[in-house]
Amino acid sequence: MEKSKLIIYWIATVFVSFGMLSSGFLQLLKIKEASEIVINLGYPSYFLSIIGVWKILAVIAILIPRFPLLKEWAYAGLFFVMTGAFVSHLAFGNYGLKEIAGPLMQTSFIILSWYFRPSNRKLIIQK
Repeated sequence: MEKSKLIIYWIATVFVSFGMLSSGFLQLLKIKEASEIVINLGYPSYFLSIIGVWKILAVIAILIPRFPLLKEWAYAGLFFVMTGAFVSHLAFGNYGLKEIAGPLMQTSFIILSWYFRPSNRKLIIQK
């Protein structure tokens, strides 16, 4: 059972990492398509740089060994960014599959990666 959990963890983590790194770099470089999405939702253009940097740093934190508290914060941040993107699209009336599938899928992968992470990547609070 432990091996299957590790496989699920790495598959989900690869999808999270790829999705967040690619979108983070697109946002950081202010590629036209990435800019249009954020600006059409009513956010300022500088928001792209902030979110882009956070996504890239979160992926680094998740992939490097040790630092379990930092990993918890990284997972939480990615979760908030993706659920925020989902809710922003809904609030703006973007109900299409194109707009909401990405944030929903990434949120699912974030949850799976967090839940199935190995014990050496978990924050252990001693009582």
